[in-house]
Amino acid sequence: MNRRSFFAALVNPQPAPDAPAMTMRTGAHGERVSLLGYGAMRYPTVDGSHANNFRGGSNAPIDLALVQRQIDYCIEHGVNYFDTSPAYCRGESEKVLGDALAKHPRDKWFVATKLSNFNPKVWSHEASKKMYETSLRLLHTDHIDFYLLHSIGGGGKDSMKVFNGRFIDNGMLDFLLKEREAGRIRNLGFSFHGDEKVFRHALAMHDKVHWDFIQIQLNWVDWHHAKEVNPRNVNAETLYKLLDERGIPAVIMEPLLGGRLAKVNERVMRKLVPLDPAATPAQWSFRFAGTFPRVLTVLSGMTYLEHVVDNVKTYSPLKPLGEREFAALERAAAAFLSDDSIPCTACNYCMPCPYGIDIPGIFGYWETALADDALPDDPTDPSYAEKRRRFLLGYEQFLERLRRAERCTGCGRCKPHCPQAIDIPAMLRKVDRFIEKLRRNGRA
Repeated sequence: MNRRSFFAALVNPQPAPDAPAMTMRTGAHGERVSLLGYGAMRYPTVDGSHANNFRGGSNAPIDLALVQRQIDYCIEHGVNYFDTSPAYCRGESEKVLGDALAKHPRDKWFVATKLSNFNPKVWSHEASKKMYETSLRLLHTDHIDFYLLHSIGGGGKDSMKVFNGRFIDNGMLDFLLKEREAGRIRNLGFSFHGDEKVFRHALAMHDKVHWDFIQIQLNWVDWHHAKEVNPRNVNAETLYKLLDERGIPAVIMEPLLGGRLAKVNERVMRKLVPLDPAATPAQWSFRFAGTFPRVLTVLSGMTYLEHVVDNVKTYSPLKPLGEREFAALERAAAAFLSDDSIPCTACNYCMPCPYGIDIPGIFGYWETALADDALPDDPTDPSYAEKRRRFLLGYEQFLERLRRAERCTGCGRCKPHCPQAIDIPAMLRKVDRFIEKLRRNGRA
């Protein structure tokens, strides 16, 4: 292959004639669904960034041509589950996905979207119904294959009140059940973050509602240690087993814990390398999530085409994990949790900050330094002085002065919106104190 052909293949990759097939799973009504699902919340932008405006995100226009190539590649390689929401990518996700999917026959893809009525101003039946109808229009379809009540369990101490306000008291769940009966919704479910009592309450409705699927957060850290990452979370093992007992297919989100598991540090990887020296952290994570038989599909927010190619390869076909590999990942989880990390998944629900602080950007910078062993936290380290210089220089270059941690007033408006229950003002103070100590005397 000459150089021109090589780069053409990168831009418009084609499946090899003998390429292995994507692993498929069976849905509640016999649907054959790809184990890899395309998450449309991190679209690429024309400036090479992504459109959700966190961790270096951009307000630049979405790169529609690149999105189309990603969708084309997915469908050509057997990926047929595409997940979006009215809340994603500055509100542009559904239209962009609908336009890209419309170029393919309707029987080649399943689309999932959500009732993302987070704001109490759109809790009314009329406003919520309008959101649903708008999704149908933007997605250019007369039916939605997988429809979700978006992110139940949020709202802190008022989580049950929020659940009832968004879906029950306004009659929306009853409306959606009628839409399913009419065939305009083929599968009805919900996604969950937060309060376990809300999850169990919704699950207890199964005999009446007959949930067709439920979306949960699952990865090799959250499997046994979700509460160590976030005291409000529920271990993924518990959630999965509750679904498995009822025969409800599970859709998986956060297989990489907001990207944190795609770039773990060397101390964590040392637990895994002996079993598979060539495997990347992302490959370990996707194999873990896909190994459980009740999992219908594993969502990935794939900004760049190389992400799509790599994830397709991991599931074409899936190589399930064995007992030794599960044990190694448990040891890796212990190493991961021993780090001084901030459990931000970059969901961006805390934004915008009323004082202009780039909360996900600050936490993302901290996590990247931690993963790269670039956090200057040990003055006895021979490389401490250089780490300190690079860390401070990078922080000042990455974040505009008015968007840094020092600007936090502690107002707390961000806290109720965090699915990971991070005490955001406290964490911002922690980062700011660390940086100020580095600036004053070089001692953190």
